[in-house]
Amino acid sequence: MSFQQFNIELFDFLRFATTPFHAVEYLSRLLIEAGFTQLHEKNSWQLEPGSGYFCIRDNGTILTWKTAENTEITGWKMLAAHTDSPALQIKPLPEKTSNSYTQLGVEVYGGPILATWFDRDLGIGGRVTLADQDGNISIKTIDFKRPVATIPNLAIHLNRKVNEEYSIKRQKHLLPLLCQTVGDDFSFHDVLRRQVEEEYPQLVIKEILGFDLFCYDTQEPQLTGLHKDFISAGRLDNLLSCFIGIKSMLQRDIQGNCLLLCSNHEEIGSSSVAGAQGNFLSSVLTRLTPDAAEHARMCSASHFISMDNAHALHPNFIEKHDPQHLPLLNHGPIIKYNANQRYATTSRSAALFKSLCLEADVPVQEFVMQNDLACGSTIGPIVATSLGIQTVDVGVPSLAMHSIRETTGAKDPYMLSKVIDLFLTRAL
Repeated sequence: MSFQQFNIELFDFLRFATTPFHAVEYLSRLLIEAGFTQLHEKNSWQLEPGSGYFCIRDNGTILTWKTAENTEITGWKMLAAHTDSPALQIKPLPEKTSNSYTQLGVEVYGGPILATWFDRDLGIGGRVTLADQDGNISIKTIDFKRPVATIPNLAIHLNRKVNEEYSIKRQKHLLPLLCQTVGDDFSFHDVLRRQVEEEYPQLVIKEILGFDLFCYDTQEPQLTGLHKDFISAGRLDNLLSCFIGIKSMLQRDIQGNCLLLCSNHEEIGSSSVAGAQGNFLSSVLTRLTPDAAEHARMCSASHFISMDNAHALHPNFIEKHDPQHLPLLNHGPIIKYNANQRYATTSRSAALFKSLCLEADVPVQEFVMQNDLACGSTIGPIVATSLGIQTVDVGVPSLAMHSIRETTGAKDPYMLSKVIDLFLTRAL
């Protein structure tokens, strides 16, 4: 596959995966089409060597694995990414109406660059929990799939210092404008009911019980630059890595025990039922290897690659980068280091990834933060700590991380995918 074809399929995923719930829905569909079997945590499992399985927790996290034909193989080749991105999440009672305008109350989810959310065409998507005519509770994903809201900037004539100093008050300034109404009888729940009925015409709704809904940018992913050098899109962090992981897992010639975790709630610390600090991964691994001694052997023989986008050199802010570590777009995946283990990379775990890049004929770059700037973190240290598995943190170089629209190189996703393909297909 060429990098152009890879990007076509990546863009299709990005268009559909407007929320973590939609991302998991898309990934699970690919797995089913490839012959993987869905399992449920509440049921007993009957597993066959050499078969593929997946399990979903809380709609936003998916874990898929394929076991080796040779049951004497103990180690696992593990991948991880996250399905969530910084966003604006709609509050449970969001309606705010004044002077004929109806706005939505939102909470800030994660750490978005808030200024980028103004004057954008915003859609709404997520999941709705409801009771049907028989009183059964069910969860449905919904997506308006069109611009239904916007957060207008204040005109410069009314804020003359907007280009010099501007503080965004989250409670006051981040109220998406939804519609213009007459009277005070507007109900957001009625809007949701109509949307669910439109997407699920066979469903008879008794009551909307709750929802987890997010605003998102409706602008589609694009190839940008004079020579189409770049990819610009929303939610590249970290749907891009989820897509790379699933494409590699669906290869026909993967070898040994292979696993991919796409986890929700990384952007808010991973402390949740569906987050990486929850027990989902450890619970599944315990079911796969229930004997304590064998489980310890399995962890010691395993390798874990945590994939999350990395900071590329920004040409307008060179002073923000360590002068010896200046990764560029379209120059290969990045290994991320941190002396305080905010990234789980060690020289030992990095050596494996470097050897894969060398064998795949893919250039590799290295990144470390300046000492006077705080370092982010990933799923990597969580897994390394909880399971004791050798872990390396890697990612594609990107610009404008946590903006409503991020940028990476047109060749970067494909280059990382080549390395991950090799990781899963060669014996370690």
